[in-house]
Parts: sequence; structure tokens; C-alpha cells
Amino acid sequence: MKLFLDTAEIDDIAALNSTGLIDGVTTNPSLIAKSGRDMVETIAEISGMVDGPVSAEVTATDSDEMLAEGRKLAAIAENIAVKVPLTPSGLATCKALADDGIMVNVTLCFSPAQALLAAKAGARFISPFIGRLDDLGRDGMGLIADIVTIYANYDYPTEVLVASVRGVQHVVDAALIGADVATVPPSVIHAMYKHPMTDKGLEAFLSDWAKTGQSIL
Repeated sequence: MKLFLDTAEIDDIAALNSTGLIDGVTTNPSLIAKSGRDMVETIAEISGMVDGPVSAEVTATDSDEMLAEGRKLAAIAENIAVKVPLTPSGLATCKALADDGIMVNVTLCFSPAQALLAAKAGARFISPFIGRLDDLGRDGMGLIADIVTIYANYDYPTEVLVASVRGVQHVVDAALIGADVATVPPSVIHAMYKHPMTDKGLEAFLSDWAKTGQSIL
């Protein structure tokens, strides 16, 4: 499963991208607003840092303006995936952009029916928001399982991009189900490294090695 970073913070992207474990980045207007930077400049810098897809979201709500914004965002770099909401106008924009060979990430998906429409519109990625469903007492990961099954039934090429990830278990569950991508905040990536037994084992190894008085170098 691919791992995308869900952030617009340049320093976090640079640090984690250097590990070679990051496959792309997702952003949205809220994340860029938090960074306090210009949207186009931020997207351009991020897309130049990472080799994989960088999702950049339109802010318009009607089809014509969405399409114009989508084409402007796509022109920033070849690895831009234009992000559109799962609305009638968003799906119309998705179809038009996809027909032009532009990657599209359809976001704010909360049902299997919505995901089916996105696939038929030619979306490269569908972004179901599992954390927000879990907050309402709904089965966010059940949605992922349903979408994975539907896409497999009809061999849709749309990739399931698990969004609104709140912790490591969400990532593990998504991988077990067979999702293509999970987009996660930097804090979740850092948490994935951690296990108390790893820390305890390393402490013991280092203590034993220190007692030998040896050095590998």
C-alpha cells in the first residue's frame, strides 16, 4: 500500500520524503491556509519535492470555474492530481479533466454509491473520509471494504485513497482490506515507527554491546 502525506508543511514533507517511504502528498485549502503561504507557490514547491502525485484542490463549486481552476492547478506540474468534491459539478469536472489525461482525486466520499460514480467519471483516486464517519459512530473501514469490493468486481482502475486517517490502526486496517493508498498526517507516520518492545530490545542490545568495549568502526 502506498503512503501519502496529508499536509502542506514544507519542512515535514522534506524530512519524511527523504526517508524514501513516502509515495505522494495530499493537500487541501484548509491545510494550506494553516501553513500561511500562497496556494499556488506551495503546490509548486511540494510538487517539485516529491516524485509521486500531489493532490491540489479546487475551491470553486460550479463546473465551469472548477474546470478552469483544475486546469490551472494541473499546469503547475505533471504530478498534480486535481482534487474535486464529490458533487454533480465535481464529477462533471472530473470527467472533463480525466478525458484530457489529467489525474483527478475525488474527495469527500462517504458512501459506496458515491465511489461508484467517481470511478465511472474516470477518477484516478477516490478519497473516502473514514475518520469523520467514525466520529459519527459509522463504520468508516466498512466503507473502504465496500469500495474495494465494488472496484474489484468491475476492474475499475480508480485507486482507493483512505483519508481522514486518525491513527496507526486505521492504516493497518486499510492495508488488510486492500486499499491502494492511505494519506496520513506526519504524526501518524512517526507513530508507525514506534513499539515499546523495539525500544526495549534496542536498549538491551546497546547495553550488552557497550560492555564488550568493542567498536565496529
